[in-house]
Amino acid sequence: MNDTRPTVNVRSDPARNAYLALLDDGTEAGGAYFRRHDGIVTFTHTEVSPELEGQGVGSALARGALDDVRSLGEKIVPRCPFIKAYVDEHPEYQDLLA
Repeated sequence: MNDTRPTVNVRSDPARNAYLALLDDGTEAGGAYFRRHDGIVTFTHTEVSPELEGQGVGSALARGALDDVRSLGEKIVPRCPFIKAYVDEHPEYQDLLA
């Protein structure tokens, strides 16, 4: 049984107000959508392609998005239940809460 998780790269797509989860072959595997205003990033919705659910794509997406927000010196408002749960489960991101 092959239990290999896909490699996920996260990049910001400001035109779509999203952080995108991209697989090594360039396939878009999901997105974390947000509104950005005055240094506050409000995450509104996160989705992962159904065939990739449960393979760590969502967690990689959340981690990459939150790390980018941190690198920009911004704070977050997690209106999206997935991002909120991720922050709740990972205390290292609590400092990002606005």
